[in-house]
Amino acid sequence: MSQNNLYKGFEVELFTGSLNSHIGVSAEIEKKFPDFVKEPDNRNVEYITTPEKDYGSLYEKLITPRKKLRQWLNTKNLTIIPSSTLCFKHDIQFQRSDIDNAYHQFIQDNYGTSIATSSVHINLGINDLDKLFAAIRLTRSEAALYLSISASSPFLNNRITGNHSQRWIQFPKTPRKVPFFVNHNSYIDWIEDNIANKNMQNIRHFWSSIRPNGPQRPLILDRLELRICDFVYDINLLLGITAMIELRILHLFENIKTLDPLNASFFSIDKLSEICDQNETNAAKDSLNSELIHWQDGKKVICREWIQNLLSDLSSTAENFGMKHLLNPIYKVLEEGNQSMKWINQYEKGLSIEQIMKISIEDMIRSEAKNV
Repeated sequence: MSQNNLYKGFEVELFTGSLNSHIGVSAEIEKKFPDFVKEPDNRNVEYITTPEKDYGSLYEKLITPRKKLRQWLNTKNLTIIPSSTLCFKHDIQFQRSDIDNAYHQFIQDNYGTSIATSSVHINLGINDLDKLFAAIRLTRSEAALYLSISASSPFLNNRITGNHSQRWIQFPKTPRKVPFFVNHNSYIDWIEDNIANKNMQNIRHFWSSIRPNGPQRPLILDRLELRICDFVYDINLLLGITAMIELRILHLFENIKTLDPLNASFFSIDKLSEICDQNETNAAKDSLNSELIHWQDGKKVICREWIQNLLSDLSSTAENFGMKHLLNPIYKVLEEGNQSMKWINQYEKGLSIEQIMKISIEDMIRSEAKNV
């Protein structure tokens, strides 16, 4: 692959439990494994991978912590639950992982179990600030596509919800209205204003489909963080989604005037923000079958068709960067359906949610035993 590839890293959240219950052991996991950290709800843990350019290295960085965790969970008759929501029957009480953490207290008081979800955040390194914010604008305009590919949360509290990503429906996006940032200064001003007027408790309290990130937010930024994806237990699919995003950004850098929504959209940036938010909601409900509005021309398009067209547009760039093979899992999703669609199909055929999760847990274990 070219040296112009971007650095990529992941923040992966996981639910732990048994084959019929969510069971929190995050404090024990954090103590046992230095690369895992507690999430606000005790049933959820997270690990973070160091940035890499090479996809083979990324696979190992993603699979190794999961396999180590699984070995330890096996000794306690526990497992990793592949759903992005609390799919099994549970009480509605928030289960604090850190009773002394004031930020966790704020989260419990204001959001409860609506934030008890698992997801994967995809980070791509971009040091040039003008390019970074152009990439954020384009990726936000198409974030609904990545949610649709990754959707894996049709269940909640042992019920089918009617949504393909219940996680994104219930998760409290904060602040509710996020503009399209014209440049770095507009982002700094917006962050400072929202913290000052208490719409955000701190710099971390910016929960949206995508945000800038870096070692000293909001002043020093070096990456894009896509936060919209549900948990993807198929690592090859996760890398396929990542490759699709990376190729889109690399394509953008070669065509800023025609692909930056600031210049290339039919809509004003205020209207574009509303449309993207609605697209995300539509995708959370119906994923690949959802009707979306294209950010460029305002035409209605079925999500699956938009993804197919985008993959066709990226074909040449994928060939040039030696990444075409990485997109194969996405073509498979377009043909067979995403995880939520498969689970809904199993549910409609009479399987219980416990049976569905058991099948997927077994599939996840088999996939962890394979090489990339």
